[in-house]
Amino acid sequence: MPHVEFAPALTRHVACPPQEVGAATLREALHAAFRAAPAMKNYVLDEQGAVRKHVAVFVNSQMIRDRAALDIPLASGDKVNVIQALTGG
Repeated sequence: MPHVEFAPALTRHVACPPQEVGAATLREALHAAFRAAPAMKNYVLDEQGAVRKHVAVFVNSQMIRDRAALDIPLASGDKVNVIQALTGG
């Protein structure tokens, strides 16, 4: 089962512990994690279901580039990390 974890910068707003989820894709894994903390969805995804600009999602330490294409296949043992991206200049 894939492992999903949200960074402390996000979990300080909505408590969502790390969890193992039954999911075949990144989209399914995120939505399974949101079931444990429904309010987290609004911090991570926009109204169209894409990853928000201030959020970065990593699968096995590789940042996903296409914020809307979340049907990335996952395997048992894959690690999904969701962090708040830093912006500014």
